[in-house]
Parts: sequence; C-alpha cells; structure tokens
Amino acid sequence: MKILFTIGILTMFLIGCENEPKPVVFKTIEIDSKYEAEIQVTLDKAQGNSQLTRAINANIENSIVNTINTNEKDSTLNDILESFNKEYLKFKSEFPDESDPIWELYVETEKTYQSEAVISIAISTYEFMGGAHGNDQITLLNINAQSGEVIKNENLVSDTLALKELAKEYFIKALETDSNDTSLEDYFYGDSFQLPKNMGLGEEGLIMLYNTYEIASYAQGYTEFVIPYEAITSLLKFN
Repeated sequence: MKILFTIGILTMFLIGCENEPKPVVFKTIEIDSKYEAEIQVTLDKAQGNSQLTRAINANIENSIVNTINTNEKDSTLNDILESFNKEYLKFKSEFPDESDPIWELYVETEKTYQSEAVISIAISTYEFMGGAHGNDQITLLNINAQSGEVIKNENLVSDTLALKELAKEYFIKALETDSNDTSLEDYFYGDSFQLPKNMGLGEEGLIMLYNTYEIASYAQGYTEFVIPYEAITSLLKFN
C-alpha cells in the first residue's frame, strides 16, 4: 500500500508539472525579400501556433507597423515593406536625376526581459527617404506573458504619480553622471518633468527612454536611464 501510495503521489506530481505553463520560446528571424530599396528586418518571433504565441506575434508586428512612417496602419508588416519599396520606385521614376542615395528602412527587435508575467521587447526602426538625415526611434513594448495582450504604461505600475517622482529622481541622478554637463532645465523645452512614452523592463530595472526630439534637440539624441529593481519593485504590477 505504501508503494502504491508513493507511486500515486509521483504520478500526480508529474501530471501537475506537465500542466504548468511553459515559458514562450522566441526565435530571431529575418525578412530577406529582395527590394530595390535597402530594407532589412530582424525580429523576435514567438514559436508555436497557440493562441498565446499568435497574440504575441500579432502585437509585435502591429507595434512595428505603428513605428513606421506610413498611413497604412491596418496593413501587415509585409504590406508596409512592399509599400515603402513602391514609393521609392515611384520617387525614382518621377525624379530620375535626383542624386539622393537609396532609401533605407531597418527594423530590429530585442527581447530585453522575460518572466512568467511579462515580456518586454525593444523595437528599433530607422527610415531614410532622402534629406539631411534619416529618422530613427525605439519603441518599448510590454506584453502580458499569460495572455499575449499589450500592457499599457499606466498598467505597469500601481501608482503613476509615485513613478513620476521616482523617475524624476533617477533622471537627475543620470544627468549628474553625464559628461555633457547638462541639467534638468536643458530638457522638456521649458516644461516640467514628464514621464517618457517608452518604458519597459530590463535586466537591471525599469528602462525609461525618450526618443530624439521628445524632450530635447536632435543633437541630444536618445535620453535613457534605468530605475533599479530595488527602488521600483514595490510599484510594479508585473515583474
């Protein structure tokens, strides 16, 4: 009886382990279709064909589409790439003597954090369609690891006002260690401190990222700092 009892417990334990949700596995893929424009896309894709992985992949693709300068926001990523290439060919046909170099579109994603609760993805895009310089930006995407739904910034934490005060503190600390000798008054175009549009989890804490032009001139570039986990954990809803 003792042996059968032990075997029964072991069987229940093994069944329980099998029913536990497994972490989503990602694979880096490249879209390498041939275009006349210079187009390169490298992204993290959740493996499998479950409802969860389909939701995750759809939200990653939608976020990429929303970062690209196009009016076709309801299109797929492949449609957007085709459209970009067609616009380039149209430009070349209308202005055959134009000396601007080839148009460029680069997209790359990076998984910055993954746990049982949340997956954070950084999406980097660069577009060049002539002119003095191209446009680049980084989008931080947070996804519920159990449902695949996007987590909005205000839902990452329990208290956005407390987050703003904490972020301001660490923003000033980051400026104090900056070799450019800047201060809070050099940012936000004369307004008070504001939270960034992009925040996401990383290895060391909550990443806070301002894109070019968001709070300072183009010359300043990106502005990024991290609130360490020991300071932010009590406010996080997902970690």
